[in-house]
Amino acid sequence: MGNTVSSEDSPNQLPLEQEPVGMAPVTILVTGGSGLVGTAISKVVIGGECRVNENWKFISSSDCDLTNLEAVRQLFEAVKPTHVIHLAAMVGGLFHNMSHNLEFFTKNMAINQNVLQCCHEFDVKKCVSCLSTCIFPDKTTYPIDETMIHNGPPHPSNFGYSYAKRMIDVLNHGYASEHNRKYTSVIPCNVFGPHDNYNLESAHVIPALIHKTYLAKKEGKKLEAFGTGKPLRQFIYSMDLAKLIIWTVRHYDEIDPIILSVGEEDEVTISDAVNAVLEASDYKDQVTFNTDKADGQHKKTASNAKLRQYLPDFKFTPFNEAIKESVKWFVDNHEHARK
Repeated sequence: MGNTVSSEDSPNQLPLEQEPVGMAPVTILVTGGSGLVGTAISKVVIGGECRVNENWKFISSSDCDLTNLEAVRQLFEAVKPTHVIHLAAMVGGLFHNMSHNLEFFTKNMAINQNVLQCCHEFDVKKCVSCLSTCIFPDKTTYPIDETMIHNGPPHPSNFGYSYAKRMIDVLNHGYASEHNRKYTSVIPCNVFGPHDNYNLESAHVIPALIHKTYLAKKEGKKLEAFGTGKPLRQFIYSMDLAKLIIWTVRHYDEIDPIILSVGEEDEVTISDAVNAVLEASDYKDQVTFNTDKADGQHKKTASNAKLRQYLPDFKFTPFNEAIKESVKWFVDNHEHARK
């Protein structure tokens, strides 16, 4: 069931991240382990971040139906995790959200309720769940920060997903106040990178652009981007996010969530993202913006001030460099990519 990584698989361990011999063994269960962020965490762990006392277990939807409580109980009984990184969710891009809000709400509510309940039942010491900046109020002041999650309704385009994700914060505080559990959450900005979902009907903006540009170049057609290109977004490379989530599960002890994002100064327009994908893809033809398609939320600028208090020197991968790596991965793995 799933993939397992231990210190034996991580030969280039970082000395500063080693635990002294004799520390209690730790088993970290990662739900959504085959997705964009899960595969990035696996790659970082295998690449040298696995501590000597850690055993990592990555599971996907094919290993367990997380909407089924009894199935989740069986998973926890088999793995016996001491820590959980909860990434699994029903996710999709703007247009997929707009047409399936009810399903996004009901499925994610079930998944989150079951995972957190089993964390409590099986005495999991720490659970870190993954939220999203889209959960913040639509009408708000900027930059948004961790204190503002519940200050108003989210953007109507993805209210189902947003409200379901907000409820993780409610569960975390409930388990903390009633059972003294250390369950918390991270809030990344828009994530992209290798192993993303490239399905043109459900993908987020960057993987959709990468796939569409690949097809346009291959077929000699003009590229069409959706919307005006004016909305502003912060993007984080999945490999950077993986390192930050690993830090969170080891070192972050607050129940309140923490935003994992590039700085406000790194915000780009969708047009900027399009141009970066075109350059990385060596696409020379014209691109048109279909302004009949919805833009979604104009901006959701997030502050990473809290993160910088903990990690003032963390260096994010430059946006254009991360786009090049992502495009290269898709081109090299087109036949097997999720699409």
